[in-house]
Amino acid sequence: MPFIGNQPALSYTSFAKQDFTTSATTSYTLDNPVANANELALFINFVRQEPTTAYTASGTSLTLTSATSASDDMYCVFLGKAVQTVNPPNGSVGASQIADSSIALGKLSATGTKDSTTFLRGDNTFAEAGGGAMELLHTATGSDVSSIDINGYFTSDYDHYKLIYSVYAATNNTDTMVRIMQGGSVITASNYWFAGNAWYYDGTYSQSSNAVGFNTNYIGIASTDNTSNSQYPTTGEMLLSNPLSTSQNTTITTNSIGYNSGAGAGQPPTAIRTWNYAGTYISTTATSGISFGYIGGNINGTIRLYGMKNS
Repeated sequence: MPFIGNQPALSYTSFAKQDFTTSATTSYTLDNPVANANELALFINFVRQEPTTAYTASGTSLTLTSATSASDDMYCVFLGKAVQTVNPPNGSVGASQIADSSIALGKLSATGTKDSTTFLRGDNTFAEAGGGAMELLHTATGSDVSSIDINGYFTSDYDHYKLIYSVYAATNNTDTMVRIMQGGSVITASNYWFAGNAWYYDGTYSQSSNAVGFNTNYIGIASTDNTSNSQYPTTGEMLLSNPLSTSQNTTITTNSIGYNSGAGAGQPPTAIRTWNYAGTYISTTATSGISFGYIGGNINGTIRLYGMKNS
């Protein structure tokens, strides 16, 4: 039948139930008022009683024809009080009733113990071989800037860190470098030491140890690597151990691959290069961050910092 107004929300119906503590009496108090005995289904020792014959009811008063004993089990169902709600009853919704992508992050728990079947809100960790885990702590990007810095994310929660990078220079044939940060400032003092091995192929296979720096003002991680072209970035990973230590020097190791310019998408580059570098900065001051840049010109790209847990 048509009606005026908003469409009613879907409702779920359940009947209210009351359990009684019995004794040698005929008088009991109801949790909900009723008009008469017909609005109650009364059970004594699991046998349904006949309304008006075995009991009468009015308001919140229930009167039995015969007194109960303390050993009797008695309960009633309020037939005249059907409780309706737009929420489904507890435990009534299964996975097939939940629409895909309908659960927002805010509805997931942020506390508890995560395991193979429990995912916590904000949980962006994944397992490492050996039982550890990596957690994404920060993503930094830059477009034609002097440096891309990640600072202030080292904490006592992690002993080791991994940085995944994909960067390219704003000018041709320049070296990729990193510097440490202390107290939020990039350190340019000549107290860096590094060495690296470069392999490349440009029609002729070759190996070269052309990256050595003693008492320099940066750590090199790739040499004369790429052009100012986003199709030929230097990509790789860096491992950083105990940056907050004041008794050990900050050390890094990197593995990178890069390309020289080519004909573009779908065409091979002029040369392919790989680098394996290691370096350190001599200092007893805690490291607060890492700064990526190029010896000549600006930098473009994305760098992600992960904290590595030991357990």
